[in-house]
Amino acid sequence: MGTAALTRSGARALGAHLFPVWPGASFAATALPVRCAPGDNLAIHVAVAQARPGCALVIDVAGEPEYGYVDEILAVAARMRGVAGVVLDGCVRDVSAIARAEVPVMSAGVSVRGPGHDAGGAVGQEILMSGDLAPTRVRRGDWVVADDDGVVCLPRGQATSVVVDALDSVSRDQAVLDALCAGKSTIDLLDLDPTRVAGWEGAPSAVNPREAGRVSSVGN
Repeated sequence: MGTAALTRSGARALGAHLFPVWPGASFAATALPVRCAPGDNLAIHVAVAQARPGCALVIDVAGEPEYGYVDEILAVAARMRGVAGVVLDGCVRDVSAIARAEVPVMSAGVSVRGPGHDAGGAVGQEILMSGDLAPTRVRRGDWVVADDDGVVCLPRGQATSVVVDALDSVSRDQAVLDALCAGKSTIDLLDLDPTRVAGWEGAPSAVNPREAGRVSSVGN
């Protein structure tokens, strides 16, 4: 289930600034929240060491993103512990090595600046992630889903209803896609008002998709 469909159905986006460290990285897992001290990743090392296989680390870096909080060593350690993924409201380093470790990592950027390892932090306690419109609370046991479109959180107790609604949304989208492939227009399918746009000249006559492909190939 993609993050876009889940967001339409009530999942909470954790921020447009988060992106996959390597293309195609994705996961869905229960969250283990981690709070780092600013510029320090000791709490991440602790979280990886005690993480249950299949969980995802969701990491708050206390407003200091410009450090490489997750590197090759932590990525390999996370893989060996069976961590499903990492969401980091800060930067990573050793990008190529993280990709080779094949641990799905979502971060806010890349920084070669190394963090400390001794300032404390917390594991398993509720955290606040930046979010798109307002900070989003993440608790242990919430569901986190990540893909190429971003990262969302499904609060525990609401995940089932969100997924059920998202399944309906995906079915509706597929019906629209099928109609588009049959030659329909998004103007009609989505009940849009094109007269609100300057330059609207009216819909052209319908073109058979097979004919459109034939004309395109001749033109090339």
